[in-house]
Amino acid sequence: MTGESKDNPGVIVFPPLILLAVLVLGLLLDYLLPLGWLSALPHTPRLVVGLLLFLFGASFPIRARRAFKAAGTNIRPDQPTTAVVTSGLFAHVRNPIYLGGLLALSGLALMLGSDWMLILIVPAFLMLHFGVVLREERYLEHKFGPPYLAYKRSVPRYGWKF
Repeated sequence: MTGESKDNPGVIVFPPLILLAVLVLGLLLDYLLPLGWLSALPHTPRLVVGLLLFLFGASFPIRARRAFKAAGTNIRPDQPTTAVVTSGLFAHVRNPIYLGGLLALSGLALMLGSDWMLILIVPAFLMLHFGVVLREERYLEHKFGPPYLAYKRSVPRYGWKF
């Protein structure tokens, strides 16, 4: 092994797998240990709100992918980042892909009445934050320095800059 560091953030797991695990484990737990909280809510409003959240959240990764492509950089965290993307959704939130994924999962949980999926979003968020986002931020700070630090100061990690 050489002394060179790899040109990627070294995230703990490929992020979509965290979201997929929430989906699969949530549905499995709903089957094995049903709680029934969400299914007790009125059906039509739960479906409408869930669908809106799902569509809104699912649009984030799609739009972010386009921004990455336009900037000529990689979207996968196991590949080198060649540019800091600050346009489109990235002008409002630093992590639109992860935020969108969690919103989409929340919507799906509402539509399916999956209490466990909704509960598992909390540990998934923590895993994304500590195992992915913070590592990506350290990598980008080291690789891009002052331009990234200025971006980081001006755009919230998960909130929304209006």
